[in-house]
Amino acid sequence: MFASLARWIGFLTMTVCVAGAVVLCGGFLWFVSTIASEEVTLDQSADGIVVLTGAAARIPDAIELLAAERGKRLLITGVHRTISAREIARLTPLYTKYFKCCIDLDRSALNTFGNALETKRWTHDHNFMSLIVVTSNWHMPRAMIELSHQVPEVKLIPYPVMSFKVKTEPWWQNPDTARLLFGEYLKYLLALTRMRLDNEGIA
Repeated sequence: MFASLARWIGFLTMTVCVAGAVVLCGGFLWFVSTIASEEVTLDQSADGIVVLTGAAARIPDAIELLAAERGKRLLITGVHRTISAREIARLTPLYTKYFKCCIDLDRSALNTFGNALETKRWTHDHNFMSLIVVTSNWHMPRAMIELSHQVPEVKLIPYPVMSFKVKTEPWWQNPDTARLLFGEYLKYLLALTRMRLDNEGIA
């Protein structure tokens, strides 16, 4: 009897593990499919622009959007405490004037969650109702859910920057790319779980 029960428990455990693996893999494939694979042409404007630091190309792209009048102000969130506005301005020497009028630096955010909190504060301070979100293509899904959770009333327009970390060949052919994307997928799931717990705590 005990042997039969043990076999039954083992079978159930294996079934649950296999089902969990299938769901996890299916979710990962969906996640990868949502990541932009080519440059986006922005055909609309917003009240503000926010760029999440982390890759060199993000900030210049965001400043160029500001110069093109796609937004009234730009928030660069997650700037390291030791980096000055002058150093950042060197990335786009043609647009240094915007640092005097229309660019705000946030040095307090240490991660994507912090980026979202600072963006919420900045958005409310300026009474903005729409934002262009600039970050790397592989980081965009998590950035969007974090921002949507903090500013649900604000329209978010994604502007994904193509990242050198995501190689041009299919992700399944490059172990480094596959590890990066799967790690980001797990962070995405953790963010969703935290948000659900936050909502249940509020309720």
